[in-house]
Amino acid sequence: MIAVGGRRRIVWAPSLGASDRVLTVLAVALSAAGLLLVWSATRMTGDHALLVRQAVAVAGGLVLMWLVSRVDLRVLRAYVPAAYVLAVLALAAVLSPLGVRVNGAHSWIVLAPGVRFQPSELAKVTLALAFAVPLGELRDGRRRPGFGGVVLALALAAVPIGLIALQPDVGTMLVFAAMVAGALLVSGAPKRWLLVLAAGAAGAGATAWQLGLVRPYQLERLLVLANPAADPGGAGYNAAQARIAIGSGGLYGKGLFNGEQTAGHFVPERHTDFVFTVAGEELGFAGAAAIVLALCALLWRGLSIARDSASPYGAVLAGALVSWIGFQAFVNVGMTVGLTPIVGVPLPFVSYGGSATVAGLVAVGLLQAVHRTKPMQP
Repeated sequence: MIAVGGRRRIVWAPSLGASDRVLTVLAVALSAAGLLLVWSATRMTGDHALLVRQAVAVAGGLVLMWLVSRVDLRVLRAYVPAAYVLAVLALAAVLSPLGVRVNGAHSWIVLAPGVRFQPSELAKVTLALAFAVPLGELRDGRRRPGFGGVVLALALAAVPIGLIALQPDVGTMLVFAAMVAGALLVSGAPKRWLLVLAAGAAGAGATAWQLGLVRPYQLERLLVLANPAADPGGAGYNAAQARIAIGSGGLYGKGLFNGEQTAGHFVPERHTDFVFTVAGEELGFAGAAAIVLALCALLWRGLSIARDSASPYGAVLAGALVSWIGFQAFVNVGMTVGLTPIVGVPLPFVSYGGSATVAGLVAVGLLQAVHRTKPMQP
């Protein structure tokens, strides 16, 4: 206990404990499964460049995961303002001539021929670190954030969300909204703020509609979700082919590298947004369920870390990270089986994509940093 301003409170300090080995094993196993599925999805092209790039991203992400897990949270906290500013500038750069459009969204920056960077993935990490500050650093003996802290957190989230809306990248916007909601819940903020968040999201959607930011193909995807049989050769093609591929796998699948639907290019983006179809067809229900269970186990470990955190800051940070990974996994799997609209979000740790892979593994490193931070002894 330390006396501050006449009050006594518990202070968390840089003493570090052991890593969560289960969390590490799950992240490594999912990344390895992703490499196999990406290899299977791209093998018919004869070009192994995608597999090599993904392997490099996984290796780099694992190194960063280990490095981040060894850093004291207070050290990370000191660099949060600079990281937030850099993330916002990178998102703004996407809208400049430096950015390129891929699959209808202006979300990428080309670093070199064949090498692209997606700033919104970096922004997920920095946003989790940033809004954990006003929600998790409590003063004057408070047990939950006050009005000013919640407003500041929402303001910090509004800037990157607004820039992503201009791309437009609906999937990433929804992930950010889920992160904010998860952080508010873990922080203990009054539930009315979730209603404010929902109202703000509805208002943002209406504004985007009025300004013409909602693309026709995005509206068509919502209509297909309401009526899966509509336009199977057009707007509903992706969803229809994804369900056919997964259904054809049966209980145990056709065997790794033996998928006909995915290898035959019937499923678009089968190595990125629709990589789960490769698991469903080649590994069957058993293999696909194993991936889902591994993700659920990872999320459970993350929630346990948030619950047992030595500091409110660590708890809110872990809550935001778990909300990001959990929501994104739910939407990705859901859109392959017709439960959610196709919004273009990758399956965490499994889909091809260097930026997303590295960001996801860094998020696991942050969860480890929260887990390893122990409270200062009285």
